[in-house]
Parts: sequence; C-alpha cells; structure tokens
Amino acid sequence: MKKIIHTENAPKAIGPYSQAIEANGMLFISGQIPVNPENGQIPETIEAQTEQVMKNIGAILNEAGYGFEHVVKSTCLLSDMVNFKAMNEIYGKYYAVNPPARAAFAVKTLPLNVLVEIETIAVK
Repeated sequence: MKKIIHTENAPKAIGPYSQAIEANGMLFISGQIPVNPENGQIPETIEAQTEQVMKNIGAILNEAGYGFEHVVKSTCLLSDMVNFKAMNEIYGKYYAVNPPARAAFAVKTLPLNVLVEIETIAVK
C-alpha cells in the first residue's frame, strides 16, 4: 500500500504527481526544483538553487519521518554540465558521510527554466 506524502514546507507539485510516495519502507521523492515554498521565488545562482532544492528534499524527508541518512539514491538533472562542480559542492554538504548512489545528467530544459532538479529515494 502506498502513502502520499505532502508538506507545505516544500513546493506544491506543478503537475499530476505527488511530492513523495512511501511504500514498503521506501520513500520516493519526486524531482525537486528550487522554488522557495514560502514565497514562490527561484534563486538565481546554481549554488543557491541547489541549496533550495536540498532544503525542499529535507522538508519532505522530515515530513515522512526520514532524514538524509536514509537516502540511498539521487538523480541530479542539470540544465548545463558547466554547473556540475558548483552543484556537487552544495549537494556534498548534505551527504558528507556515506553518500548515496547517484547519477547526474544534463538535460535540454527543466521546469520553470531552473538550473537543477534532484529526485531522491530513501529507505528505512
């Protein structure tokens, strides 16, 4: 059985999907973009966007009773691989010990023309 996870501390879905789904001790977080849930603003730099994405992921993890230590897989989507190093530095602060498996891709365009989107899978 699946459980829908929703928090006001992360951006609302901008399409027909849930922020996250929990099933059988696993949490699947939809790709998070750097929208500040308090004011709807999107930061300009890749560093600030990555930080906002990670805050959004953290809010969803928290709502579901998980933490960053439960994350086993991330997929990072970038508008340009030129931003990889800067994204990686911010991302790495959240996974300083035992980081999850990860893939990173450059894609043509991301929703709302953001620079980064990250989806996450966590397991208890």
